[in-house]
Amino acid sequence: MTSDESKARFEAFAAHVESTPPRDRWLVLTHDNPDPDALASTAVLSTLLRRHFKRRVTVAYGGMIGRAENREMVRSLRLELSHLRHLNRRKFQRFALVDCQPWTGNSQLPKGAVPDVVIDHHPMRKATAAARFVDVRPDYGATATILVEYLEAAGMHPTRSVATGLVYAIRSETRDFGREAAGPDHAAYDLLLPRLDRRLLAKIQIARLPFTYFQTLHSALETLYGVGNLVVSHLGRVDQPDIVPEIADLLLRMEGKTWSLTTGSHGDRLYLSIRTTNARADAGNLMRRLIGRRGKGGGHGTMAGGWMEIPEEAGDEVRALERSVARRFAKALAKNPDRLVPLAIEKNRLPREGGGKGAATSAEPARERNGAA
Repeated sequence: MTSDESKARFEAFAAHVESTPPRDRWLVLTHDNPDPDALASTAVLSTLLRRHFKRRVTVAYGGMIGRAENREMVRSLRLELSHLRHLNRRKFQRFALVDCQPWTGNSQLPKGAVPDVVIDHHPMRKATAAARFVDVRPDYGATATILVEYLEAAGMHPTRSVATGLVYAIRSETRDFGREAAGPDHAAYDLLLPRLDRRLLAKIQIARLPFTYFQTLHSALETLYGVGNLVVSHLGRVDQPDIVPEIADLLLRMEGKTWSLTTGSHGDRLYLSIRTTNARADAGNLMRRLIGRRGKGGGHGTMAGGWMEIPEEAGDEVRALERSVARRFAKALAKNPDRLVPLAIEKNRLPREGGGKGAATSAEPARERNGAA
């Protein structure tokens, strides 16, 4: 499966690791609020460093693992993870970033530290070039695919549980190969299938959901705004940040909508998530434009995330910021922001744009909630 180029990249990675003192301690970091791709990828990299290169390794993250499926993945696969609040970062001499890049605002790389390794599938950021070894492949659908190739190049096979995590990572990151998947993603998936534990996969996919999830979903549906093919929802304060992209994914499935924007506040940050079905889009660039200098953001062509700094307990100011972001989102996509109005779901009818003979009528603008978008 692994191409000559991938083998050469692994050889360069191996040469760098072997050039470091064997007694150095490695800290493998991923982005805050890690998703399945990040979780599975860090599991593989830490296994490679421990078993193939005999290094001492700790895997850590910032933020939280909030999504039910992600928590179940950690439990079911028995992933060894530490939160950075419990670690003394001065005890580590080597740093590796997985499924993220340095100084982009979504990882906890110690200030002043130069990463030894960066492995990612997001677009290359300028600052990443300072790392000692870089393997960034934006043409891949998942970082997990890169790590599967590393395992094969090292002559190692994943356990059934790790293989299951990798399959789930590739499927979730590419939306079952419907979003930004490439040939290597298909090849990695096919390679892993014989080792898949289907019961374990099902346990992760249908993880039990807390009541707060349904409260947030209700809030999302109560605060829908739209114009043309755009849909926006402001969730207000959320228990965990990764519910924001989860709702954005769900809203993109709404009939007639090809762009979704969801916002939600947690702590001193307003989190934003953009999704689109437009394969030629650059959602990452759009996200950076919306955020400006107030925070950090980025992403792929069809999906992006970021955050903006906000004062805690400043409800009116946050709502004003949400409205401003929504208007700029509409304007950037050539829509009139003044026509961004609340969407209502009429009883026994679906809210649809336009429609012909026999089609459900468009929803009338509902009474505004929480002000105009």
